[in-house]
Amino acid sequence: MTDSKSWLIRNASAILTGLTGDAARHAGPDIRIRDGRIAALGRLDPLAGESQIDARDCVVYPAWVNTHHHLFQSLLKGEPEGLDQSLTAWLATTPYRFRAAFDEHSFRLAARIGLVELARSGCATVADHHYLYYPGMPFDGAAILFEEAESLGLRFVLCRGGATQARQLEADLPQALRPETLDAFLADLERLTARYHDPAGDAHRRVVAAPTTTLHSTTAQELREIAALARRLGLRLHSHLSETVDYLDAARAKFGMTPVQFCAEQDWLGPDVWFAHLVKLLPEEIRLLGDSGSGIAHCPQSNGRLGSGIADLPALEAAGVAVSIGVDGAASNEAADMLSETHAAWLLQRARKGERARPRYAGGTFEGGADAASIEDVLRWGTAGGAKVLGLDQLGTLAVGQAADLAIYALDDPRYFGLHDPAIGPIACGGRARLRALLVGGERVVDDDRIPGLDLAELGREAARAVVGLQQRAGVRA
Repeated sequence: MTDSKSWLIRNASAILTGLTGDAARHAGPDIRIRDGRIAALGRLDPLAGESQIDARDCVVYPAWVNTHHHLFQSLLKGEPEGLDQSLTAWLATTPYRFRAAFDEHSFRLAARIGLVELARSGCATVADHHYLYYPGMPFDGAAILFEEAESLGLRFVLCRGGATQARQLEADLPQALRPETLDAFLADLERLTARYHDPAGDAHRRVVAAPTTTLHSTTAQELREIAALARRLGLRLHSHLSETVDYLDAARAKFGMTPVQFCAEQDWLGPDVWFAHLVKLLPEEIRLLGDSGSGIAHCPQSNGRLGSGIADLPALEAAGVAVSIGVDGAASNEAADMLSETHAAWLLQRARKGERARPRYAGGTFEGGADAASIEDVLRWGTAGGAKVLGLDQLGTLAVGQAADLAIYALDDPRYFGLHDPAIGPIACGGRARLRALLVGGERVVDDDRIPGLDLAELGREAARAVVGLQQRAGVRA
């Protein structure tokens, strides 16, 4: 009899580990998995009765750890009125305009679509910033998210969002935008923690305290109360911050300080805190984030799509900030998967540095920015970095004793033909590599690019019908 969590992965063409320096690559070519954990890497002989996966002409990575998503937006891709809007106008035009139109069925379907998209990119752990909350909601979105992730065999971190006060731009929008009370927010956080939260370093379920924005969603005193309760419960903290220059303007106007200074005043910095975006930061804010060991969920495609800018990851990491990668919501990122995201991160960090190049006669000292981020850097941010900000220290790297979360990519598409270094293919070449297997804790959840029991064509048809229903309920003319 064979163990479903024990495997011998054989003959990999390349193995990237998520570790640093010389340990970033392992010669392999084999990986042994026992009871859901990595038992050995090297040239290994098969054992009697051992299940095998042939990874010839394949590349093995640690499974991706996505640290910031909005899964409900998977049915809002390419919404025309928001397509060319920057953040604040886009919020009112797309996610806020449609959120009242979501019922239990469409919400569940959106979650399923997003999780399937992530799994097929090689992602095993998803942190969803779920902020679709309002008084008297007719369904439990948190329960649905956990159920859908479990049905696919993925690890899931619920970042419990929401607001106790409304932005001005929300004031005239539907009932679904009415804020909660602080008592309701805190009580639900305790309920979710008791029901779902697992503090283990390889947990399949986690809960995080995550008011939607620190500047706009609650008062300063409430932020402090949320942080205090979260730490008593052993939860981490997450929110959006400094996505655009509007955060700098708002923090100056409301509090007379920078956004990061405001967070520091409310006990919202530290190694148990990470923020999505952090695109527009002043030098002193980078120092504050680094000195406190806070983290970032870098979302390059959404930041590009909304015209927000590019976070300076090398500066943040050098300062001591923990760097991870998230895809954000599909309403501002029509390719909400980790292969597309890491490809964008690799290119855009180089472009960002290159934009600063000046001619030598004007004092310039370099020509371009190709040294800003290596493939190994990006792989580490999207795996080990994600595990670090989520506090899942048994995930994110391919090393003996770690949980066997790994993706095996087949480089059998012409985009990979001619590669001198197959190891870089899934990130460097763009697109989506065929997924030979995705293992989560040693369980095979994707098999030869297929999710067992899933009819992709039917999922697509359901999505098309759901989009029409959302448009009708939101009063959008076809």
